[in-house]
Amino acid sequence: MTQLDVGPIDYLAVELPGARLDGRGLAELLSLTDRGIIRILDLVVAVAGDDGSATVLTIADLDGDGELDLALFEGARSGLLDDDDIAQGVALVDPGDAVALLVYENTWAGPFVTAMRGVGAEVIASGRIPADTVIAVLDALDTAQD
Repeated sequence: MTQLDVGPIDYLAVELPGARLDGRGLAELLSLTDRGIIRILDLVVAVAGDDGSATVLTIADLDGDGELDLALFEGARSGLLDDDDIAQGVALVDPGDAVALLVYENTWAGPFVTAMRGVGAEVIASGRIPADTVIAVLDALDTAQD
């Protein structure tokens, strides 16, 4: 079997209060994709209803202004993110708010993983340190150095 260059797969759930977007995050997502740092596998935005239901928005025009914001990612559905995942994401936000669910590949790491496999090594664990934890540690370090 041929090994493909596949990087680690991650996901994010981002709360969008009032189901509003301002475009800065979208521009960064496009930049990361254009530079080949990540590959979008799934991208879903859903608004939480008063009854806990999820209304999935069309990706192409997320802010409803008639302009195609993310036409590049329209229909980005690999199957890794399913209806249960969307329901769980919507349960994390208040009614009227939206949640953006993103599943992406860290494409930068694919060639490294393949090279390591080529010499008999295997990735046996991976993890993620929450950004809040990193910021707190760095803030404490800065305070200690002052």
